[in-house]
Amino acid sequence: MKFPSWLSTCSSATSTAAAHTSPKIPFSDTASSSCSDILTHSSFSSSTSLQSNLSLLTLPSVPSLQRLCQSPEESAPSAAARVLFSLQPSRAHINCLTLHNNLLYAASGNEIKVFEIIDNTLIDTFDGGKNSSGFVKSIAFSDGKVFTAHQDCRIRVWKMNIHKQHKLVATLPTVEDRLRNFILPRNHLKVRRHKRCLWIEHHDAVSGLAGNKSTWSHDDAINAVAVSNEGLIYTGSADKRIKVWGKATGEKKHGLLATLEKHKSAVNALALSFDGSVLFSGSCDRSILVWEREDSANHMVVTGALRGHRKAILCLINVQDLLLSGSADRTVRIWRRGFDGKYCCLTILEGHQTPVRSLSALVVAPTAEDGGAGAVKVFSGSFDGVIKVWQVEVSNVNSLIA
Repeated sequence: MKFPSWLSTCSSATSTAAAHTSPKIPFSDTASSSCSDILTHSSFSSSTSLQSNLSLLTLPSVPSLQRLCQSPEESAPSAAARVLFSLQPSRAHINCLTLHNNLLYAASGNEIKVFEIIDNTLIDTFDGGKNSSGFVKSIAFSDGKVFTAHQDCRIRVWKMNIHKQHKLVATLPTVEDRLRNFILPRNHLKVRRHKRCLWIEHHDAVSGLAGNKSTWSHDDAINAVAVSNEGLIYTGSADKRIKVWGKATGEKKHGLLATLEKHKSAVNALALSFDGSVLFSGSCDRSILVWEREDSANHMVVTGALRGHRKAILCLINVQDLLLSGSADRTVRIWRRGFDGKYCCLTILEGHQTPVRSLSALVVAPTAEDGGAGAVKVFSGSFDGVIKVWQVEVSNVNSLIA
């Protein structure tokens, strides 16, 4: 799989939807600016009404979960956002942003750049050692090591020294791993027609890392991986499906527990709520589906959709009780769930000139300077290599600070 393939998948999915409506709709720049604006736009022309409800065209059977008005007994949440800083470590796409131990890891092209989040200074730059390693697709951390997934089908393991410099300690799978598994036929898996590979090898670009080893597959590229605290693994794919993996009772190995099907186009992003009871999935159909546990169903059921983005959802993260979504429409939306189960779009972060590919965030403890309001520091990376650092102050967020 070449790096742009996921983008072409989105394009093809968008084109398919457009074929049934108007070719101008998927690329419209007209959009609602908040949850309540959806109703306002509906009073305009029929064309504008269609443009403000694009994802409804692809998933008409899924109800919207946006709260359009505030209940009188509940004080209205609000958010104020401002850009603190902008970085451009490279002109290549920002493929991944990850926070770890007060450091921001930014994957751009085949390099990983590390920044101190306090003063945004660059402290280290490291890569796969050769251009053939391809783009860095994902970053994960485990046991004091940094794991990076690359387009050359390899996973590289790094160790940071006392000078905060990262050194390569291993490339997975190792030569020893291949030799040890090569002899036995059962270690070879069929990956496509007339092609087999070892179960320890990836036969395509490694697009997601979450600290777990797997030998399962989808019918198309896996675009997202999420892991719950209880060890359940969720994988989202360009085949429009989400698969749930875990250990059945009495089993030592992970197996397929459920397949979640509702999206009409490629699944690009996944995020789990803090307790793992709610799954959010973002797709090329411009909607965010909300899945919740149900014992009588096949693991999870769709309770509704969050709509408002004009183009494909490219990234999702959950921070305490806030959901952040980045889109090809160049915006970031911040959602919060109310006591009634409905969601409100607190604010929209605008300023990127290209699609927002990656997000990361952390909660900042309230101080006297900000009047005791909770704050979230958001890092967003886009296709033009720009990283924006935002300060989002949210009112009525007592649940944000654990």
